[in-house]
Amino acid sequence: MADPEPEENISGGESGGGRAATFDPSTAGTRAEAVVDRLGEMYWTKTYGGRPAFECLVRTILSQNTSDKASQPAHDSLMERYGGSEAGSASDGPSGESTDPRGDDGDLAATLAEADQQTLAETISSAGLYNQKSERIIAIAQRICEAYGGADEFDEFVREADPDEVRDRLLELNGVGPKTADCVLLFAGGRGGVFPVDTHVHRIARRMGLAPADADHETVREYVERDVPAEKCGFGHTAMIQFGREYCTARKPACLDDPEACPLADQCAQVGVYPATGDVVDPAEAPE
Repeated sequence: MADPEPEENISGGESGGGRAATFDPSTAGTRAEAVVDRLGEMYWTKTYGGRPAFECLVRTILSQNTSDKASQPAHDSLMERYGGSEAGSASDGPSGESTDPRGDDGDLAATLAEADQQTLAETISSAGLYNQKSERIIAIAQRICEAYGGADEFDEFVREADPDEVRDRLLELNGVGPKTADCVLLFAGGRGGVFPVDTHVHRIARRMGLAPADADHETVREYVERDVPAEKCGFGHTAMIQFGREYCTARKPACLDDPEACPLADQCAQVGVYPATGDVVDPAEAPE
């Protein structure tokens, strides 16, 4: 079954809706744009805008330091227990009282602000670091309710306020780093020109020479957001992650055994990759 179309699809491409973008490496203005265009020729990935901002924030926190395979069940369990009446129903206790922790108004932030930490930790245990993450989620939910009034008001802030202000406010929350903040701006706010930098993007951009070899995550973000058109950043983020999983892995990139095995070989500087010896090092450790 195909994924339902999102409220806004910020992936670009002819099927993208919302913000169409043509993937044509021959007309790219920068090498970074040419890389994203080549990825567009390889595969098209939906990038959703319009996701509820607080849920997106929680989902991204759950994904920290773990895989989607581990964090997705944790998100599903959290939403089933705390996500409002549409997420399911809970049984009554022995004396007839409801054991459902979800608030009557369906406000996820308000519900999690009052959640029992140990119960939440058990609910999200598949995501790893569940004690730390549960404490952070509850604290952030409380902060969201205090500062904005609830999940809906926070969602409006993320969508409507100045992107730089949104990012600054998100970074003030304990447990929210640049990548998490940028994911909320992209997937919830639907903001163009936002290119979140995760482990894959950080590795690939430096390995390909799209950013300095010793660049930290913030510097990589500055380079790719400068060189990739705003309407292509959302797609570029998701596609580069996919490329990192399929071809440009950390320990054994496709070019190591066969230069022609990588569809982006002609765009890559191979910083830290040495096919002649089979060695692979972090680009920051590669000799100049």
